[in-house]
Amino acid sequence: MRNIKKDVLVEVKDLRKVFRLGKENVVAIDKMDFEIHKGEICCILGTSGSGKSTLLNMMAGLEKPTKGYVKILGQEVTKMNEKKLAIFRQKHVGFVFQSYNLMNALTALENVSLPLVFRGVSKAKRNKEAKSLLKAVGLETHLKHKPTQMSGGQQQRVGIARSFVGSPEIIFADEPTGNLDSKTSVEVLELMEKLVRDKDQALVIVTHDKNVTMIADKIIYVLDGRIEKVELIKREEKGQIEDVQKEA
Repeated sequence: MRNIKKDVLVEVKDLRKVFRLGKENVVAIDKMDFEIHKGEICCILGTSGSGKSTLLNMMAGLEKPTKGYVKILGQEVTKMNEKKLAIFRQKHVGFVFQSYNLMNALTALENVSLPLVFRGVSKAKRNKEAKSLLKAVGLETHLKHKPTQMSGGQQQRVGIARSFVGSPEIIFADEPTGNLDSKTSVEVLELMEKLVRDKDQALVIVTHDKNVTMIADKIIYVLDGRIEKVELIKREEKGQIEDVQKEA
């Protein structure tokens, strides 16, 4: 079984989110408690409307909870203002999106290196790191390609490379295979796993697709805004799946 280091990167405590819809209060997230550790790949699995996207938004500081808190690296992101959040995310958090969120006017190299611009990294250094990551995701021959010149799978690889630039401690991925075919989805998941394992980072994937859990160390099942159960996955040393429940 793969040993996960018990350094807590993310702490979610008593998290609750209530939306006002007309005259009704809608509970999107209720009484959630869990931790994510360094070196851990965690899948938050749930159907549409289960609350998983709202949970991700609060973990990333994009939405404020009604109650409870989220801490990343010991810092309570749920209390940070927008300026502090932006600086914190630049240094410590990477994002992978279902819709890729690439800049169409920029090349693959420019898209990947863009986060480093906001850190004040020199052009030579940011291009060097971006080239290295694009090589790692199999796109070393596509440095000058723009998003419109690439397939969906290639665009997602660019998005993955961008999320890892600057070596953030944690990567949040929102339905990263949602727009991909099954073969490309497997390739993208295996790629993300390799990058995370190599750098001992943490990866949190929000998804409705059970197949995405193929790379997970931990699966958090979400139903109607609550944690239904948490499943820990046994793995061999090489990270191959040893025992994954086929039914939720």
